[in-house]
Amino acid sequence: MEIKGYLMPGNTLNAAVIVKLEPDFSEGNVSYNADGTLNRAETKSILGPHSAVASSAAFYAKVRYGARIAVTTMGPPIADVALQQAQVLCDADELHLYSDRMFAGADTLATAEVLRNGIAKVEGGQLDLVFSGHRASDGETGQTGPQTAWKLGFTFLGNVIDYDIDVPNRMVRAKRLISLQGFYDVIEEVEAPLPVFIAIDPSYKASFNTVSQRLAFEKYQKEGKVRAQDYKRYLKVFNAQQLGADPKLVGLPGSPTIVYKVERIPKAKASRKAEVIDGSSREELRKAAAKMYEILGGMVIK
Repeated sequence: MEIKGYLMPGNTLNAAVIVKLEPDFSEGNVSYNADGTLNRAETKSILGPHSAVASSAAFYAKVRYGARIAVTTMGPPIADVALQQAQVLCDADELHLYSDRMFAGADTLATAEVLRNGIAKVEGGQLDLVFSGHRASDGETGQTGPQTAWKLGFTFLGNVIDYDIDVPNRMVRAKRLISLQGFYDVIEEVEAPLPVFIAIDPSYKASFNTVSQRLAFEKYQKEGKVRAQDYKRYLKVFNAQQLGADPKLVGLPGSPTIVYKVERIPKAKASRKAEVIDGSSREELRKAAAKMYEILGGMVIK
Protein backbone atom coordinates (compact mmCIF):
# COMPACT_ATOMS: atom_id res chain seq x y z
CA MET A 1 0.00 0.00 0.00
CA GLU A 2 1.28 3.47 -0.87
CA ILE A 3 -0.02 6.70 0.62
CA LYS A 4 0.10 9.68 -1.73
CA GLY A 5 3.02 11.91 -0.84
CA TYR A 6 4.90 9.13 0.95
CA LEU A 7 6.91 6.19 -0.32
CA MET A 8 6.98 2.69 1.05
CA PRO A 9 10.45 1.27 1.92
CA GLY A 10 12.39 0.32 -1.19
CA ASN A 11 10.78 3.06 -3.27
CA THR A 12 12.91 5.91 -1.94
CA LEU A 13 14.13 8.39 -4.52
CA ASN A 14 17.82 9.29 -4.59
CA ALA A 15 18.63 12.90 -5.43
CA ALA A 16 21.76 15.00 -5.73
CA VAL A 17 22.15 18.77 -5.81
CA ILE A 18 25.07 20.55 -7.46
CA VAL A 19 25.92 23.80 -5.69
CA LYS A 20 28.66 26.38 -5.88
CA LEU A 21 30.52 28.66 -3.48
CA GLU A 22 30.34 32.16 -4.99
CA PRO A 23 31.59 35.65 -4.09
CA ASP A 24 29.19 37.65 -1.96
CA PHE A 25 28.78 40.62 -4.28
CA SER A 26 26.40 42.30 -1.83
CA GLU A 27 29.33 42.92 0.52
CA GLY A 28 31.20 44.96 -2.09
CA ASN A 29 34.58 43.51 -1.06
CA VAL A 30 35.40 41.25 -4.00
CA SER A 31 39.20 41.06 -4.34
CA TYR A 32 41.29 39.92 -7.32
CA ASN A 33 44.87 38.72 -7.69
CA ALA A 34 47.33 40.38 -10.08
CA ASP A 35 46.54 37.80 -12.77
CA GLY A 36 42.83 38.63 -12.63
CA THR A 37 41.77 35.53 -10.72
CA LEU A 38 39.59 35.77 -7.64
CA ASN A 39 41.42 36.24 -4.34
CA ARG A 40 39.33 33.92 -2.17
CA ALA A 41 41.33 34.69 0.96
CA GLU A 42 40.10 38.31 0.90
CA THR A 43 36.66 37.75 -0.63
CA LYS A 44 33.67 36.72 1.43
CA SER A 45 31.91 33.77 -0.22
CA ILE A 46 28.47 32.25 0.25
CA LEU A 47 26.21 29.63 -1.25
CA GLY A 48 25.26 30.99 -4.68
CA PRO A 49 21.67 32.28 -4.91
CA HIS A 50 20.84 29.96 -7.81
CA SER A 51 22.29 27.04 -5.85
CA ALA A 52 20.00 27.98 -2.97
CA VAL A 53 16.98 27.72 -5.28
CA ALA A 54 18.15 24.29 -6.47
CA SER A 55 18.51 23.17 -2.85
CA SER A 56 14.92 24.26 -2.18
CA ALA A 57 13.74 22.25 -5.18
CA ALA A 58 15.50 19.17 -3.83
CA PHE A 59 13.89 19.76 -0.45
CA TYR A 60 10.50 19.55 -2.18
CA ALA A 61 11.44 16.01 -3.28
CA LYS A 62 12.28 15.11 0.32
CA VAL A 63 9.02 16.49 1.71
CA ARG A 64 6.78 15.08 -1.02
CA TYR A 65 8.50 11.79 -1.80
CA GLY A 66 10.90 11.08 1.07
CA ALA A 67 13.94 11.45 -1.19
CA ARG A 68 17.47 10.96 0.11
CA ILE A 69 19.54 14.01 -0.77
CA ALA A 70 23.26 14.50 -1.33
CA VAL A 71 24.65 17.98 -1.89
CA THR A 72 27.80 18.12 -4.02
CA THR A 73 30.30 20.78 -5.02
CA MET A 74 33.72 21.19 -6.59
CA GLY A 75 36.03 23.73 -5.00
CA PRO A 76 38.74 24.49 -2.45
CA PRO A 77 38.40 23.25 1.14
CA ILE A 78 36.48 26.40 2.15
CA ALA A 79 33.69 25.35 -0.24
CA ASP A 80 32.35 23.20 2.60
CA VAL A 81 30.65 26.42 3.77
CA ALA A 82 28.37 26.24 0.73
CA LEU A 83 27.55 22.62 1.57
CA GLN A 84 26.66 23.57 5.12
CA GLN A 85 24.39 26.40 3.97
CA ALA A 86 22.70 24.10 1.45
CA GLN A 87 22.14 21.47 4.14
CA VAL A 88 20.10 23.99 6.12
CA LEU A 89 17.86 24.45 3.08
CA CYS A 90 17.36 20.84 2.02
CA ASP A 91 18.18 18.65 5.04
CA ALA A 92 20.85 16.79 3.07
CA ASP A 93 21.74 13.25 4.13
CA GLU A 94 25.23 13.51 2.61
CA LEU A 95 27.64 16.30 1.68
CA HIS A 96 30.29 15.71 -0.99
CA LEU A 97 33.25 18.03 -1.64
CA TYR A 98 35.45 17.40 -4.68
CA SER A 99 38.70 19.22 -3.92
CA ASP A 100 42.10 18.88 -5.54
CA ARG A 101 44.72 21.28 -6.92
CA MET A 102 44.39 19.32 -10.15
CA PHE A 103 40.90 20.81 -10.58
CA ALA A 104 42.14 24.42 -10.49
CA GLY A 105 41.46 26.58 -13.53
CA ALA A 106 38.62 24.38 -14.77
CA ASP A 107 36.11 25.77 -17.23
CA THR A 108 32.53 24.49 -17.38
CA LEU A 109 33.37 21.33 -19.32
CA ALA A 110 36.19 20.30 -17.00
CA THR A 111 33.97 21.09 -14.01
CA ALA A 112 31.24 18.88 -15.47
CA GLU A 113 33.75 16.03 -15.75
CA VAL A 114 34.61 16.28 -12.05
CA LEU A 115 30.92 16.44 -11.11
CA ARG A 116 30.17 13.40 -13.29
CA ASN A 117 32.81 11.38 -11.47
CA GLY A 118 31.63 12.66 -8.11
CA ILE A 119 27.94 11.99 -8.66
CA ALA A 120 28.87 8.40 -9.46
CA LYS A 121 29.87 8.15 -5.77
CA VAL A 122 26.38 9.12 -4.58
CA GLU A 123 24.29 6.05 -3.73
CA GLY A 124 26.57 3.98 -5.93
CA GLY A 125 25.52 6.04 -8.93
CA GLN A 126 21.89 4.92 -8.54
CA LEU A 127 20.38 8.38 -8.81
CA ASP A 128 16.91 9.42 -9.93
CA LEU A 129 17.21 13.20 -9.80
CA VAL A 130 20.02 15.72 -10.06
CA PHE A 131 19.32 19.39 -9.45
CA SER A 132 21.34 22.47 -10.30
CA GLY A 133 20.79 26.20 -10.37
CA HIS A 134 20.06 28.12 -13.53
CA ARG A 135 23.59 29.52 -13.59
CA ALA A 136 26.30 30.85 -11.29
CA SER A 137 26.30 34.56 -10.44
CA ASP A 138 30.07 34.74 -10.98
CA GLY A 139 29.97 32.97 -14.34
CA GLU A 140 26.58 33.54 -15.95
CA THR A 141 27.20 30.92 -18.67
CA GLY A 142 24.56 28.41 -17.57
CA GLN A 143 26.60 25.62 -19.17
CA THR A 144 27.74 23.44 -16.26
CA GLY A 145 24.31 21.90 -15.63
CA PRO A 146 23.59 20.84 -19.23
CA GLN A 147 27.14 19.60 -19.73
CA THR A 148 27.00 17.50 -16.55
CA ALA A 149 23.66 16.03 -17.67
CA TRP A 150 25.20 15.16 -21.03
CA LYS A 151 28.17 13.44 -19.40
CA LEU A 152 25.84 11.52 -17.06
CA GLY A 153 23.55 10.51 -19.92
CA PHE A 154 20.53 11.97 -18.10
CA THR A 155 17.61 13.73 -19.77
CA PHE A 156 18.08 17.46 -19.24
CA LEU A 157 15.18 19.73 -18.27
CA GLY A 158 16.04 23.41 -18.00
CA ASN A 159 14.21 26.48 -16.65
CA VAL A 160 11.96 24.28 -14.51
CA ILE A 161 9.46 26.18 -12.34
CA ASP A 162 7.47 23.20 -11.03
CA TYR A 163 7.67 19.42 -11.06
CA ASP A 164 5.92 16.29 -9.80
CA ILE A 165 7.01 12.67 -9.86
CA ASP A 166 5.01 9.58 -10.67
CA VAL A 167 7.11 7.24 -8.56
CA PRO A 168 5.52 3.86 -9.50
CA ASN A 169 5.93 4.62 -13.21
CA ARG A 170 9.26 6.43 -12.71
CA MET A 171 8.19 9.52 -14.61
CA VAL A 172 8.69 13.22 -13.92
CA ARG A 173 6.26 15.87 -15.13
CA ALA A 174 7.69 19.36 -15.17
CA LYS A 175 6.73 22.89 -16.16
CA ARG A 176 9.37 24.97 -17.90
CA LEU A 177 9.40 28.75 -18.32
CA ILE A 178 10.27 29.67 -21.90
CA SER A 179 11.24 33.33 -22.23
CA LEU A 180 12.05 34.80 -25.64
CA GLN A 181 12.82 38.46 -26.17
CA GLY A 182 9.94 40.19 -27.91
CA PHE A 183 7.45 37.42 -27.13
CA TYR A 184 5.16 36.55 -24.25
CA ASP A 185 6.55 34.04 -21.75
CA VAL A 186 5.39 30.48 -22.40
CA ILE A 187 4.98 27.70 -19.84
CA GLU A 188 5.82 24.35 -21.41
CA GLU A 189 4.75 21.07 -19.79
CA VAL A 190 7.05 18.12 -20.40
CA GLU A 191 7.29 14.52 -19.26
CA ALA A 192 10.39 12.36 -19.04
CA PRO A 193 11.45 9.03 -17.54
CA LEU A 194 13.81 8.98 -14.57
CA PRO A 195 16.68 9.63 -14.19
CA VAL A 196 16.60 13.32 -15.09
CA PHE A 197 18.77 16.36 -14.56
CA ILE A 198 16.75 19.45 -13.61
CA ALA A 199 18.09 23.00 -13.83
CA ILE A 200 15.80 25.15 -11.71
CA ASP A 201 14.56 28.54 -12.86
CA PRO A 202 15.24 31.40 -10.39
CA SER A 203 11.48 32.00 -10.08
CA TYR A 204 10.85 28.52 -8.63
CA LYS A 205 8.85 28.39 -5.41
CA ALA A 206 7.74 25.15 -3.76
CA SER A 207 4.23 24.88 -2.39
CA PHE A 208 3.00 22.40 0.22
CA ASN A 209 -0.77 22.17 0.16
CA THR A 210 -1.75 19.35 2.53
CA VAL A 211 -1.46 18.99 6.27
CA SER A 212 0.85 15.98 5.92
CA GLN A 213 3.14 17.92 3.58
CA ARG A 214 3.30 20.89 5.94
CA LEU A 215 4.06 18.65 8.89
CA ALA A 216 6.82 16.95 6.90
CA PHE A 217 8.12 20.39 5.87
CA GLU A 218 8.40 21.49 9.50
CA LYS A 219 10.03 18.21 10.53
CA TYR A 220 12.71 18.20 7.83
CA GLN A 221 13.34 21.93 8.12
CA LYS A 222 14.19 21.56 11.82
CA GLU A 223 16.26 18.46 11.08
CA GLY A 224 18.25 20.32 8.42
CA LYS A 225 19.17 23.10 10.84
CA VAL A 226 20.31 20.59 13.46
CA ARG A 227 22.34 18.60 10.94
CA ALA A 228 24.04 21.73 9.60
CA GLN A 229 25.35 22.56 13.09
CA ASP A 230 27.41 19.36 12.89
CA TYR A 231 27.76 19.28 9.09
CA LYS A 232 31.22 17.69 9.06
CA ARG A 233 29.62 14.51 10.34
CA TYR A 234 27.92 14.20 6.94
CA LEU A 235 30.84 15.51 4.88
CA LYS A 236 32.93 13.37 2.53
CA VAL A 237 35.91 14.90 0.73
CA PHE A 238 37.21 13.35 -2.50
CA ASN A 239 40.43 14.17 -4.34
CA ALA A 240 41.15 13.44 -8.00
CA GLN A 241 42.56 9.99 -7.32
CA GLN A 242 39.58 8.96 -5.18
CA LEU A 243 37.21 10.11 -7.93
CA GLY A 244 39.16 8.26 -10.58
CA ALA A 245 39.33 11.47 -12.63
CA ASP A 246 41.30 11.49 -15.87
CA PRO A 247 44.00 14.22 -15.49
CA LYS A 248 43.57 15.11 -19.18
CA LEU A 249 39.87 15.91 -18.72
CA VAL A 250 39.92 18.07 -15.58
CA GLY A 251 41.48 21.39 -14.56
CA LEU A 252 43.33 23.42 -17.15
CA PRO A 253 44.25 20.41 -19.37
CA GLY A 254 40.57 19.51 -19.69
CA SER A 255 39.41 23.08 -20.36
CA PRO A 256 39.01 23.98 -24.04
CA THR A 257 38.06 27.54 -23.08
CA ILE A 258 40.94 29.96 -23.52
CA VAL A 259 40.69 33.16 -21.48
CA TYR A 260 42.72 35.86 -23.20
CA LYS A 261 42.62 38.22 -20.25
CA VAL A 262 40.42 39.26 -17.34
CA GLU A 263 39.68 42.89 -16.65
CA ARG A 264 37.90 44.48 -13.75
CA ILE A 265 34.99 46.71 -14.65
CA PRO A 266 35.88 50.14 -13.30
CA LYS A 267 33.47 51.55 -10.78
CA ALA A 268 31.82 54.70 -12.10
CA LYS A 269 32.39 57.85 -10.12
CA ALA A 270 29.33 59.22 -8.40
CA SER A 271 28.13 62.39 -10.11
CA ARG A 272 24.88 62.94 -8.26
CA LYS A 273 24.51 65.03 -5.14
CA ALA A 274 21.81 64.65 -2.54
CA GLU A 275 20.18 67.57 -0.76
CA VAL A 276 17.89 67.18 2.21
CA ILE A 277 14.94 69.57 2.40
CA ASP A 278 12.60 70.36 5.24
CA GLY A 279 9.19 69.00 4.28
CA SER A 280 7.45 71.34 6.70
CA SER A 281 8.88 74.46 5.01
CA ARG A 282 6.71 75.77 2.19
CA GLU A 283 9.62 77.85 0.92
CA GLU A 284 11.94 74.86 0.59
CA LEU A 285 9.20 72.82 -1.08
CA ARG A 286 8.65 75.71 -3.53
CA LYS A 287 12.36 75.76 -4.36
CA ALA A 288 12.41 71.98 -4.89
CA ALA A 289 9.37 72.17 -7.20
CA ALA A 290 10.98 75.00 -9.18
CA LYS A 291 14.18 72.98 -9.56
CA MET A 292 12.25 69.94 -10.81
CA TYR A 293 10.38 72.17 -13.27
CA GLU A 294 13.69 73.56 -14.54
CA ILE A 295 15.23 70.12 -15.02
CA LEU A 296 12.19 68.78 -16.84
CA GLY A 297 12.32 71.72 -19.23
CA GLY A 298 8.99 73.10 -18.27
CA MET A 299 7.23 69.87 -19.16
CA VAL A 300 3.88 69.44 -17.46
CA ILE A 301 3.42 66.07 -15.82
CA LYS A 302 -0.15 64.82 -15.66
